[in-house]
Formats: sequence, structure tokens, C-alpha cells
Amino acid sequence: MRGNNVVGIIFSNMHDDTMQQVTNIRTFGSVPFGGRYRTIDFPLSNMVNSGVNKVGVITKSNYQSLMDHLGSGKAWDLSRKSEGLFILPPFGNGNQMYSNRIEALDGITSFLRNCNEEYVILSDCDMICNIDFKKVLDAHLDTNADITIVYKNGEMPDLGEPVVLELNSQDKVTDIVVGAKKGEKVSWSMGYYVMKKAFLQQTIAEAVSRNRSNFVRDILQRGVLENKIYGYRFEGYVGALDSVQSFFRVNMDLMKWDVLRDLFNPMRPIYTKERDEMPTRYGLGSVVTNSLIADGCVIEGEVKNCVLFRGVHVGKGSKLSNCIIMQDTVIGDNTVLDYLISDKDVTFSDGKAMIGTESYPIYVSKGSVV
Repeated sequence: MRGNNVVGIIFSNMHDDTMQQVTNIRTFGSVPFGGRYRTIDFPLSNMVNSGVNKVGVITKSNYQSLMDHLGSGKAWDLSRKSEGLFILPPFGNGNQMYSNRIEALDGITSFLRNCNEEYVILSDCDMICNIDFKKVLDAHLDTNADITIVYKNGEMPDLGEPVVLELNSQDKVTDIVVGAKKGEKVSWSMGYYVMKKAFLQQTIAEAVSRNRSNFVRDILQRGVLENKIYGYRFEGYVGALDSVQSFFRVNMDLMKWDVLRDLFNPMRPIYTKERDEMPTRYGLGSVVTNSLIADGCVIEGEVKNCVLFRGVHVGKGSKLSNCIIMQDTVIGDNTVLDYLISDKDVTFSDGKAMIGTESYPIYVSKGSVV
């Protein structure tokens, strides 16, 4: 299956309400992650690495930072005269802003109609993973499925609307249940769907004509008996972002070598917007242990089990542990931070102390002065 016969559709905002503290000023797809990335970098890079040359990104609100990050798509080799990256407007038919996934897909009818590709990949931005969509497409063709759902078998993360699949020995979906207890071992959907473009168009048109608005309940659950729905089991690492706590935990997972190697496979790199910075400078009294430090930082204190984004300054005598410090944050001298998430452009004055817990890390909003 050739990747260039596939168009990718990425929903940049479908889970904004799960991390309102972080998404208050940005859409979910532009949430910073891992020192230098945004969450949209993962589905976008996965598609590009799988040979998908046309990707549409559906926007909604607070998407200025997303547009600044994506630009023309050059970082993902999607800046082209034809095909490439398309920013799709946040309006459904009739110039009304969409309120659900079906309305969003109905609103991009003209975009889909003008696509020559035969297949569609639908993706959200809440799953941090490195997946080869070529294998998903091959499985979709082998089973002659109408819809292929990528799923993970294991403990159920605390998703807002968890989709649990029941499958037979051939991975055919026999039932779909919405809802499961966190921690239960189940086969749960990762929110990646593959289908023919014509099938998607027909299904969305039918749903709109019958005033159906819920993609999972009105298309997937109703379609179990009517359509051939198969699952594709993904075996790699998946970090599900569904709360501030999970955002903290998944960032901390990057300290594990097996997770780091799986996510950032050099054969399938994760691309992002480049920002030319000087190398990080470490002062004479600095101590750094088990941390990810982006370029452009100045470290003069102690940093342990932390993720530091670009341009962070850690003052003399300061001690940071179990922290996520986003871009251009300045931490004064003799400051103690533990289990804390700092958004961009925050200033911590000298001598401050802020200590959270692993289950409830402290969050400091963008531009704050502490």
C-alpha cells in the first residue's frame, strides 16, 4: 500500500477540555511536550514517515500558536506546490463553528472532495507514540475492512470517553463499549481510524441527514453489525494525555531508556519546528541528573529528573526535581521546585519554594511572576 494514496486528517482540539489549565491559551495540538516538541508533532511525523504527503489539520479555537508552530509545514517536508499541509478552518457548513467530530468532518467536505487519495487516516493529538501507519494500511487491505481502529491492549488510561473494543481471534470487532474503569486490562481505542475516503464521505453524509452527532456511538457502535470493523493492535509505547497528571507522568516517562528509544527511533524521527539556539551552558556549580535539557538553557543550580525546554535559566543554588519547565522560564537563585509544571515565560524570584506531589503536581500558568 502506497502512503501517497492516503490523506491524513488531524483533529487539533478534540481533547481541549481534559487539560484546561494547559489548553486555556492554546489548542491541544500545540501543547508543549518533551523539551522541544508539540503534541501534534507525533501524529504528523507518523503520517509523514509512513509516506502520507497530504495532511489536513482541523482547527477550532486558540489556534494561533498552532499556526505559528506548523507554518508552511517545512519541518515535516510538507511545504509543497501541490499536496502538503492544509490548515482547515474551524467552521462547519453554514459558517457555524462545529461542536463535534461529525460536524467537523462535514465542514471539510469540499477538502475531501478535492482529494485524489483513496484512503483516509483520522487522528487526534492526545496519544504520544511512534506508529508505522503503513502496517495499519496493509492490515486494513488484508482484512478488506470498512474501518480499521488502532488499539492498545493493557491497562485502561483515564480517558474522558474511553472506547473499549471486543475482538475475535481475527481481530474483527464484535462489540464496542464506551466506558471502562481506569486500570482495567482491556483493548482500548487509540483514536486512529483508517477507511476509504468514499466510505467516510458517505457515512458522514448519512449521519448528518439523520441528525446524529456522536462519532463513536452513532458511527462506530451502530456500525459493528452493519460494517466490517477490524482492530490493529499496536505493541509500542503509548502515552495517553487526558489530564494534567497524565501530562506530567508521560513527560516523566521520557527518563526511561526503553520509552525514549521507542518514541524517538532514528529510523522514524519525530520532526518539529526548529529554533536556532546556542548549546546549553552548564555553570561550575551545576549538577544535572537523569534529565532532558533542551538547547539554549543556562544551568547554574541542581536539576534532577526534570524536563527543561529551550531557553530555561536555572539560578545559582536553586534545586529542581521532578519538574517540567517550559520555554524561556527564568528561575532565580536559591529556589526550590519539586513536582511542578511551569508554562512558558514564567519568572521565579530568588528564594522561592514550591513543592507539589506526584499525583497533584503544581501548575504555574504562562507569563506568571512568582
